[in-house]
Amino acid sequence: MGRSRRTIPEELLLLALDPATGTTAQPQSLDLGLAGAQLVELALAGRIAPDGDRIAVVLPRPTGDPTLDSALELLRRRGSPVRAVHWIGGPRLGLRQTYLSHLERCGMVHAVENQMCGVLPTTRYQATDTAVSRQIRARLDTAIRTGTPPDARTAALAALAHAVGLGKHLYPGNEGRSSRSRLRDLIRHDPMGGLVAHAVMDVQNGVAGQAAAARRPQQGAARKPVRAPAPAMAVVGQPQQLGDQARRRGGARAAVVRPSLSH
Repeated sequence: MGRSRRTIPEELLLLALDPATGTTAQPQSLDLGLAGAQLVELALAGRIAPDGDRIAVVLPRPTGDPTLDSALELLRRRGSPVRAVHWIGGPRLGLRQTYLSHLERCGMVHAVENQMCGVLPTTRYQATDTAVSRQIRARLDTAIRTGTPPDARTAALAALAHAVGLGKHLYPGNEGRSSRSRLRDLIRHDPMGGLVAHAVMDVQNGVAGQAAAARRPQQGAARKPVRAPAPAMAVVGQPQQLGDQARRRGGARAAVVRPSLSH
C-alpha cells in the first residue's frame, strides 16, 4: 500500500488532533472509530467485504501496513464472518496510542513530554506537517459545502467523524450546526463506511452488550438440567401415614378390577 496517501485511520486521528493543545478530541470513542476505520481501509484494499451486517475476509494477503495487517490477521483467525458491531466493540483499547506512535514513526507528529500539575508525566502530540491536516479537512469542507457526492474515502471518513462525535470539534457552536447536519448526511454515500459508522454508534449506545445479554439467558436455559419432580413424601410430613394410605388405595383398586372366580 503506497505511503503517498494516508490511510483512513490516520486521517481520522489527524482530524481529531487539536493543534493548539496536542490532545485528541473524543478520546473515549476514538478507539472505536479507529477500529471501524481499519475495516473501511481493508475493504478499500480488497481484503475484506461486507456480508450483511458481518465482515468477511476475501483476500488474506498482507497490505504492507503493520497496523492494518494485524487487524486482518485477527479477522482471518476468526474463520467465519464476524458482526461489525462485535468486532468494533471488542478489545480494541489502545488503538489511539498505537496510531499516534505510528504517525510519530512516519514523521507526521512529534511527541512533547510534559507534566500534569507539575507531577504526572504526560505526552502531547503536535503535527509536524499541518498541510496534510488542512488537506484532509478541506475534503470534508468541500463535500459539505457543495453537496456533491464525495469519493468513497471521503464519505467513509465523514461517516466515522460523525460517529465518534468529531462534528462539534470540527464545526463548533450554533454556526456549525448546519455543517454538522450535512456531515451526518454524508454517511449514506459509502455502504462500508455507513456500516461501520452505525456499528460504532451502536457500540457507544450499548447495543452490542444488550444483544449479548439477551442471548445469555437463553443459552443458560438450554444448559439448565431438567429436575425430576420431588416425591410427595418430601412435601408433606408423616411419610409413614402417607405410605399406608397409598397402600390402602392401591388395595381397593385391585379389589375392584379383580375378576370373580366363583360361578
